[in-house]
Amino acid sequence: MLPPLTDEELHELTESIKTHGLRHPIVLGPDGTLLDGRHRLAVCKALGVEPRFITYEGDDPDGYALSVNIRQRNLTTGQAAMIATKAQAATETNEHPSREEGMRSLSEKTGVSIGRLELADMVMRHEPELIEPVITRAVSLDKAHEIALTNKVRAQVSQQHLDRLRTEAPELADRVITGELTAFQAWNKHQGRIKEDARQRRVATYLLCDVVTSLAQTRGSRTFARYDPQYEAPRRAVTRETIAHAMTALTEMDAVWRERNLP
Repeated sequence: MLPPLTDEELHELTESIKTHGLRHPIVLGPDGTLLDGRHRLAVCKALGVEPRFITYEGDDPDGYALSVNIRQRNLTTGQAAMIATKAQAATETNEHPSREEGMRSLSEKTGVSIGRLELADMVMRHEPELIEPVITRAVSLDKAHEIALTNKVRAQVSQQHLDRLRTEAPELADRVITGELTAFQAWNKHQGRIKEDARQRRVATYLLCDVVTSLAQTRGSRTFARYDPQYEAPRRAVTRETIAHAMTALTEMDAVWRERNLP
């Protein structure tokens, strides 16, 4: 999981082994797995130097390999945190009953602060595509965490939108679930419908308040007798047909008002 040595680091290691021989033996696990020293082993083979091996005798070979390699390598805290977090995720068990205990154990094992491990964990959970760029130093852990945090917030908001859509606009929620729309697109469409509905209700209310109240004020007056066709507003003449439609409209309006229990 660790990145390869840089050309400069590999050159320094080669010169050291060439001059002083292999100072630190290669560490193997009980089953022969290489736990520490892959670069030293490669250099020995390239130089024709006979490598020395020892066998790890503890009960946590994976933990040992992670700890010794992170502590020996010239890594940034961001690289170390991401490598440690990735390694733990790959070998995660139920050994630790809580996330906090697991984080504390990993910190003690690797020497990486819990704060940095928490940033790496956030990247693992919410922007896994940046794991390798952080390990190779193409992206800093802080930048990756910033992106991951944004993704987490977006995911939370997206879920909130979807939960509300299931209640307020089920057909839009279905389109999100099938992938036809994102939660944000569906939510914006829902909000657009709400705004349009409010606009239509406002226009209708203004119209009815203007027309019906004005008509009500003509009751018992001489307004109808004074109607003169020569003063008709363009395309707004009052005819018998118009009056009939108005009476029908008022009957429909009365039924709606009763249904809605409006005063």
